Amino acid sequence: MNNKIKQMVYASLLTALAIMIPIQFGFLKIVIPPFTATLAAHVPMMLSMLISPAVAVVVGVGSTIGFLLSGMPMPVVLRAATHILVGYIGAKIIIRNKSYIKAAAITAPIHGLAEMLVVIPFIGLNIYQMLIVTALGSILHHCVDSGIAYVLMKAMSKSRKTDIYHVFGNFLDKEKIQAKI
Repeated sequence: MNNKIKQMVYASLLTALAIMIPIQFGFLKIVIPPFTATLAAHVPMMLSMLISPAVAVVVGVGSTIGFLLSGMPMPVVLRAATHILVGYIGAKIIIRNKSYIKAAAITAPIHGLAEMLVVIPFIGLNIYQMLIVTALGSILHHCVDSGIAYVLMKAMSKSRKTDIYHVFGNFLDKEKIQAKI
């Protein structure tokens, strides 16, 4: 099967998951206004980073749509939109360094700061709400979901007898080659 078609299929499956998680798994939600965390909501984004930056962007858009369709308030939907940026940056880091752990660690504060910035119009400049509740809460949620995604990747890589960077195919190697050209 053509690599572009494989990427589209993976993007579709992960996007479907990113839409379904906030709609169907509301019972996994933790709410500390203005912060909410739906456990596993970042997992599709984390997995998409192993495929390509384009797939990560598509999955981030799907995540935003999922939170919108689930009826969440606009600050939560806009926070989900940060998955577009975080997934893209994470995929680029993985292409360059071939390190999921490094990508997760670098994108955690970016994720927290991005989510903090998008809630400012809704909560004002309340430092406690911005830094502690939203930014720190998002970073912790990012770390938990990174761990969940890593466990899933390890299980998939073990069953496919490969490393986590080739669970979905050799997309990252081809991206790295294309980036050098």
